[in-house]
Amino acid sequence: MKEYDFALMFRLNQSDANPEIYLDPLYQAGCDDALPGIGKPGYLSLDFIRESSSAFEAISSAIDNVKSVLSEAELIHISPDLVGIKELACIFKCSRQNIQKFVSKPTFPNPVYKGSQAIWHLAAVLDWFVANGHDVNQELLEIAELSMSINLRIGNQTAKPQALNQAKSLVVA
Repeated sequence: MKEYDFALMFRLNQSDANPEIYLDPLYQAGCDDALPGIGKPGYLSLDFIRESSSAFEAISSAIDNVKSVLSEAELIHISPDLVGIKELACIFKCSRQNIQKFVSKPTFPNPVYKGSQAIWHLAAVLDWFVANGHDVNQELLEIAELSMSINLRIGNQTAKPQALNQAKSLVVA
């Protein structure tokens, strides 16, 4: 079995709901491998370290466990997905300056956001490292690819159909 580290964030069906009341039922439902985050009323975050044969199975079973208790909860985000220099330095156990050297290469993936601090999809960065002969944790790559895909799908669901069709016509594959 492989070990997958990921976080699921849910919006509860009642914005004023105290997520603390769900902790014991979630534990009983199989989320005993998760660390809950209950900082904001109406939201629940669960940081899992789950043993499974695949990232899909790990995430799918975790979502099923949560939905068995909170059937109306809406999945709004999965991580790891978006990362900055600091997170990349932590993942690769090196300095921020070392990551900056990689980022400055012309073949490095384009950031999703480039402001005072750039942000990338972790999956794209990990793919780049693999393509350039670096060792990458395969479970992290697998979970990052699935997290990015799920988050992009969640984002597409909030787009208006006409705007989404227009965007598709403007983006060259």
